[in-house]
Amino acid sequence: MVDSHVHIDDASFDGDRAQVLACAAAAGVRSMVVPGIDAASWPRIEALCQRHRGLYPAYGLHPLFLAQHRPEHLQLLRERLHHGDAVALGEIGLDFYVEALDREQQQSYFEQQLALAQQFELPVIVHARRAVEEVVLALKHFPGLRGVVHSFAGSEQQAERLYDMGFMLGIGGPVTYPRAKRLRSLVANMPIGHLLLETDAPDQPNAGHQGARNEPVRMLETLRTIAELRGESAEAIAAATTANACRLFGLAPPPSL
Repeated sequence: MVDSHVHIDDASFDGDRAQVLACAAAAGVRSMVVPGIDAASWPRIEALCQRHRGLYPAYGLHPLFLAQHRPEHLQLLRERLHHGDAVALGEIGLDFYVEALDREQQQSYFEQQLALAQQFELPVIVHARRAVEEVVLALKHFPGLRGVVHSFAGSEQQAERLYDMGFMLGIGGPVTYPRAKRLRSLVANMPIGHLLLETDAPDQPNAGHQGARNEPVRMLETLRTIAELRGESAEAIAAATTANACRLFGLAPPPSL
């Protein structure tokens, strides 16, 4: 399987990253997309993906880290995309949950990065917290763009508009919580061709693991939850979501052990 969104470069994995990756691989999670959050993270992610088979880099400027971003980082991003190793541009987007983050600045960085993705014909990995509607409206200005709205938390109507634009939805730990009724209903009925599995590790732990560091191996719990919600086999969901990730990001099939 493919974990389509995992921050395995995070410092919380520095002490046991190899073991975490081995544990995930043994459970069948053998490919991972590793999104960047700021310019400082890009060289670290590049080196990590070169060292470990099955890890794929994405580079972007995340809205939560607005204070670290500078206009010249967009030029650095352009130069990095010329290298050709990125499978996506991300993690980018809008976050209106944190009120202190300047919305105009967020919008500017977001739209400039969408333009870069369009220029380089790369899919985008989009963060949309309390800003799904604004994200959908922004994406409409970039026809032909592909990508995934990660940790989707919008409405069924917003999801359908994203499907119409060719976007996928990243689903992870939140769907394992019984109280997430709207999300669980959406996932139960959505077109399988638009579904990606993710963990967002070390963040967004599954139900029963609150307060603990999330890990890629937990994607199996998410898989089982989604299979139960849809009344389908875990094997069928795993095969479909792996094919979706490989198609979107241009990945090779996940390696065998």
